[in-house]
Amino acid sequence: MRPALDYLRQLEHYLLGQPTAAEAEAWRVRQLVDSELAADVAAQQLLYQGLQLAGRQQLRQELELIHARLERPARRHRWWQAATGSLRSLLAARRRSR
Repeated sequence: MRPALDYLRQLEHYLLGQPTAAEAEAWRVRQLVDSELAADVAAQQLLYQGLQLAGRQQLRQELELIHARLERPARRHRWWQAATGSLRSLLAARRRSR
């Protein structure tokens, strides 16, 4: 494996995987010694946070769209009821008077 890919795999394993306690401790020590590694870890964490936020925003937009689609027929139905309410009242009164 190319060194850059191996390096990225190690970063992802530390950040996303389930490192053992010994692996996590060794990784923390490496970050203290290697400032470039610490910067890479911080950048990768920011990247993951951004991706998670973007995913949440997209999900929220999709849910709002679904909600709007579900609400639309109900609003039309309510409008129709309001528009015909007087007519229904008039017909009901007429039936009672017979």
